Amino acid sequence: MRVWNVAVVGATGLVGRKMIQVLEERRFPVGNILFLASEQSIGKEVTFGGMVHRVQRLTPDSFVGIELALFSAGAAVSKEFAPHAVRAGTLVIDNSSAFRMDEHVPLVVPEVNPRMILHQKGIIANPNCSTIQMVVALKPLHDRWRIKRIVVATYQSVTGAGQKGLDQLEEEMANEPVTQMKFAHQIAFNVLPHVDVFFDDGYTKEEHKMVLETKKILGDDTIRVTATCTRVPVFGGHSEAVNVEFEKPFRMDEVREALRQAPGVVLQDEPHNAVYPMPVNAWEKDEVFVGRLRQDLTVPHGLNLWIVADNLRKGAATNAVQIAEEWISIHSPS
Repeated sequence: MRVWNVAVVGATGLVGRKMIQVLEERRFPVGNILFLASEQSIGKEVTFGGMVHRVQRLTPDSFVGIELALFSAGAAVSKEFAPHAVRAGTLVIDNSSAFRMDEHVPLVVPEVNPRMILHQKGIIANPNCSTIQMVVALKPLHDRWRIKRIVVATYQSVTGAGQKGLDQLEEEMANEPVTQMKFAHQIAFNVLPHVDVFFDDGYTKEEHKMVLETKKILGDDTIRVTATCTRVPVFGGHSEAVNVEFEKPFRMDEVREALRQAPGVVLQDEPHNAVYPMPVNAWEKDEVFVGRLRQDLTVPHGLNLWIVADNLRKGAATNAVQIAEEWISIHSPS
């Protein structure tokens, strides 16, 4: 079997560590592997394939001989170092927001638009975690009934804010002094309608991401999208209340069947038996869970859905590794 030389950039962060876990779980065909991070992480140990590796410092010369690099170290790092990787002949799969809206960079969810990988010029962008799970669920419905408008409210885990967000919640839950405030307010026993920075129009950067990325991934600028993103005191898994208006009429049994057949989707829609998606059940799973399906009776062709996924896995690490798998399938002999 052909193997590939891989680097993980940001190897000691929450998503970086999850990428390493997913690479091993899915038995990605790794030859040599490098774990790269910033100065403060140099020398930390990472176990992969039964061997202990030391984290190395990320430099412009880190990518010599590397064929694939998974980046999860923030937009500033990606903007600085991804071009060096591309010049070394490395394919970059970037988990930051640095290149998502670049017209020359494919924004890929393998269940939705895998053919966009063919258009890469050295960088493939991994979408925002909240966008990924929503478009996986909506793609089979859009294909059949064509979406006119999406209204989404998110309920996002603290792990979406990285290790510092997780630390703040754990310290607050334990009634310990908070060593560093990641959020603007207490997150334990609270809900913050504040994910990322606010723009002048009153929306946050996260909300703008969902609007723009959804259109790009689905390949349809005519879809109207509006979002409200919140942070909730949940350790893992994002939830979304999604309202969709279609151009064409639908039957609920047809919607359920379309979702049952959709790749990467698990339908959990038996509310009378208390069966519906919850983040506690999506934790450490790669699927997108959909339930609480009901017709919106206030508009023609309207549908309500509840969508849940593990934001560190399908919302980040797993999606990136799936992109890599699609890429190597293109480059492997038939």
